[in-house]
Amino acid sequence: MARVVLENVSKFFGSVQAVKSINLEIKDKEFMVFVGPSGCGKTTTLRMIAGLEEVSDGRIFINEKQINDVPPKDRNIAMVFQSYALYPHMNVYDNMAFGLKLRGKKKKEIDERVAHAGEILELTELLDRLPKQLSGGQRQRVALGRAIVRDPAVFLMDEPLSNLDAKLRVQMRAQLQKIHKTLQTTVVYVTHDQVEAMTLGSRIAVILNGELQQVDAPLVVYEKPINRFVAGFIGSPPMNFIKGELHRTNGTYSFESEGFKLDIPEDLNQYLASYQDKEVVFGIRPEDIWDVPSSAWIDKRCVLDAKVEFRELMGSETNLYVKAGSNSLIVRVNSLNDAAAGSKFTIVINLRKIHLFDPATQKAII
Repeated sequence: MARVVLENVSKFFGSVQAVKSINLEIKDKEFMVFVGPSGCGKTTTLRMIAGLEEVSDGRIFINEKQINDVPPKDRNIAMVFQSYALYPHMNVYDNMAFGLKLRGKKKKEIDERVAHAGEILELTELLDRLPKQLSGGQRQRVALGRAIVRDPAVFLMDEPLSNLDAKLRVQMRAQLQKIHKTLQTTVVYVTHDQVEAMTLGSRIAVILNGELQQVDAPLVVYEKPINRFVAGFIGSPPMNFIKGELHRTNGTYSFESEGFKLDIPEDLNQYLASYQDKEVVFGIRPEDIWDVPSSAWIDKRCVLDAKVEFRELMGSETNLYVKAGSNSLIVRVNSLNDAAAGSKFTIVINLRKIHLFDPATQKAII
């Protein structure tokens, strides 16, 4: 069992507060991902759990035991860093076994643990090789193996895939999911890559300026972002945002901006009364803007005329950068769509997927 709890945890570097009163429960066997832009405090939070940074205020618990003053070596955690940090003169076996030897483990136990980790990570055939004889992905797996053999209560991973190329990152994400499923161990993982966060996390904790913004399952964070930052940070391409005003006519609310008017579904009226005739920020994801205006069932109230500025071919799909009135939007369409730059383009907004944000607080209205 390995449950990690942070209670009002803060970190100061002189007069600068890098982490601001974080409260978070990481459940046993959970894969928790800290995600956010560079400098947001996610790695500092991880290092406080590891004991590599002192907690300025608040308390950290592992399995109900407060660990603020417990040395890192006694916390029963294992860390995997961005750098592989392998001993170049040692082969794979010795790199994985080194920590166990320092702890005085018997050779039979060391052999069993290294063999088990090698099997999980598909390194069995590579145990005699030196690090220089391995690919980047293989070296990262050795670094993971060195952590696995310790049989820790919690794995702490600080951007372990950032040094790999795109193809290897995809492969290693699948490998990490497999490892987590096999070991059933609590993992706390730090990344700035929202794709990694979405694909790996049981839950993701979005952090900005040292503060937790939202903690939830990846799909919940994606579909119901709590504020504008989360909405824009999670998702690729990012959510489209348009500033405008909310007006009401004959019981129907409409969002209006220059060259842009959309009626809001009436079942959302209960959230909008306090924003009538006020400025709001409209949000819609690129995949929720369609290019199928000819369909008979399309409600004409959600159809807009636009002009294509340029296109970005992505393989199976294309991102169109269009302009509706004075507003720029990204639209994700099928790669068979051959709309050329400068051409007129009719788009359809999926009104069931719209978001509205308060421009002052940045919080989600719907």
